[in-house]
Amino acid sequence: MNCLHTSVPTIVHRDLKSPNLLVDDNWPVKVCDFGLSRLKHSTFLSSKSTVGTPEWMAPEVLRNEQSNEKCDVYSFGVILWELATLRTPWQGMNPMQVVGAVGFQDRRLDIPKEVDPLVAKIIWDCWQK
Repeated sequence: MNCLHTSVPTIVHRDLKSPNLLVDDNWPVKVCDFGLSRLKHSTFLSSKSTVGTPEWMAPEVLRNEQSNEKCDVYSFGVILWELATLRTPWQGMNPMQVVGAVGFQDRRLDIPKEVDPLVAKIIWDCWQK
């Protein structure tokens, strides 16, 4: 992610999620599926439609608002949450319910008390505006 966000121009993935991460036998992680990515030539990106997977998407993206590379950081927090809890995000909700909960009710996934406090803080920090 750092490579994408520090390139010139900045590349914003916009669909960062665990199914788009590849790991080989040596454990390096590679990001794939750049179909929704955009080059950031100005301060913000905007899109006329919401595409992607709501369970991992930042609230501003779900609301079709201008966004920047911070939306990838939010998604990274969801991926860390998955790794820490071994659960699928927003399980039991359909995509439209996730859009409403995250995009319009400002809800976040619950971080269980069992999650290491340092990891919990990193996750929480990823979800801050």
